[in-house]
Amino acid sequence: MSARVLVVDDIPANVKLLEARLSAEYFDVLCAYSGPEALEILTGNTVDIVLLDVMMPQMDGFEVCRRIKANPQTMHIPVIMVTALDQIKDRVTGLEAGADDFLTKPVNDLALIARVKNLVRVKTMTDELRSRANTTEQMGFDSGDLMKQLKGHEGGRILLVDDARSSADRIRKQLMGRFDLFLENDATAAMKLCSDQEFDCLLINLDMRTFDPLRLCAQLRSLEAARLVPILVLAQEADQKRIMRAFELGVNDYICQPVDRNELLARLHTQVLRKRYDDALRDSIQHTMELAIMDGLTKLYNRRYMTTHLGSLLASAREKEKPLSVLLMDIDFFKSVNDTHGHDAGDEVLEEFSQRMRKNTRGIDLVCRYGGEEFVVIMPDTDHSLAMVVAERIRKKVSEKPFIIHKGRQMIDVTVSIGLASSCRGEEQQDELLKRADDALYQAKHEGRNRVVVAQIKVL
Repeated sequence: MSARVLVVDDIPANVKLLEARLSAEYFDVLCAYSGPEALEILTGNTVDIVLLDVMMPQMDGFEVCRRIKANPQTMHIPVIMVTALDQIKDRVTGLEAGADDFLTKPVNDLALIARVKNLVRVKTMTDELRSRANTTEQMGFDSGDLMKQLKGHEGGRILLVDDARSSADRIRKQLMGRFDLFLENDATAAMKLCSDQEFDCLLINLDMRTFDPLRLCAQLRSLEAARLVPILVLAQEADQKRIMRAFELGVNDYICQPVDRNELLARLHTQVLRKRYDDALRDSIQHTMELAIMDGLTKLYNRRYMTTHLGSLLASAREKEKPLSVLLMDIDFFKSVNDTHGHDAGDEVLEEFSQRMRKNTRGIDLVCRYGGEEFVVIMPDTDHSLAMVVAERIRKKVSEKPFIIHKGRQMIDVTVSIGLASSCRGEEQQDELLKRADDALYQAKHEGRNRVVVAQIKVL
């Protein structure tokens, strides 16, 4: 795993030692000898992780960390604080400043590489999400502002997996009033619970006796519902081998037993905050994707998506030698609705028309807004006779009940004309199929509207 690491320490010998250890693992290393120098390097370079000494003159590591996390351009960079201090209060101070992890001097090589690789993996995933969300950011999504908002959100749903009643009770008391804690003492039951419910973080005790907690961590990472939920393990400080193995399996963090309440709360808050931030990025990406393929008013697929999907459905019809039908429909006299009642009323008609179409088509049918008052329904595995039944049903459902406009103050009658074209085995291009449906629609309009016309079956 290649990444760029910034090492910050006012003692050159310490910097050289960390640089040598990281370079041996093929990390690209930048060096800074003071807090201000580190901040300057971060403004002009891409950095994946910061190894930050706590005890430095002028500006200590805590203040440097606060400034990194307060800057929207650097707040996503993980910070590992390297310190000779071993007091819990110092770790809590660092976590509250935004640190993601700690290493105690003298630094253990195995712990150093494991922690760096773990946080680089997490950052890589977040960077990918941020990259995909670029379009959303251009539409007003501000990741820095989002992080500030999320920091104000307290609490979260935590699942503790522990088969010892005494240690579970201690954790319950420590989290009381700050997080919603759920307890499970069986691995199979914990897996099922994670499949059925959403959690913000999973707490797993590595000292369990009734089943292998590391195997549970691995199984959770293979479970779709829990794959992205942060895992924090409870471990004995001397049990470094299993802690490192937990990192290899995808665990996000650990806390040593006996557990200090303030440190536990701070670490949980860090993991929950990161999860909520990544979830928000995924939501923004999903929203952007929906905007690209969905019509904003009717919530139907748009023309771009339809033309792409129709090609693949025709290819499937050719391969399976199955029929495929297309309904092209146009709301009759829609321009007069806008001219007489206003565009707001026209939008209400379009929304209601879309709902009636959805209610009268099947789940496998692709319902799209083609443009303006034109709509398309693509019907896989459907010949012209069955498509005619569906088309007639839609036509009747539109005409038999008036449309409500002006938020219930008025009702108007609406009808639709439909052109139907079928392909026996998908053996024509989509432009040809749509052209035949359009010709049938034109005929329906010419013959008086409010009717379905079937295009002549093309003989190949």
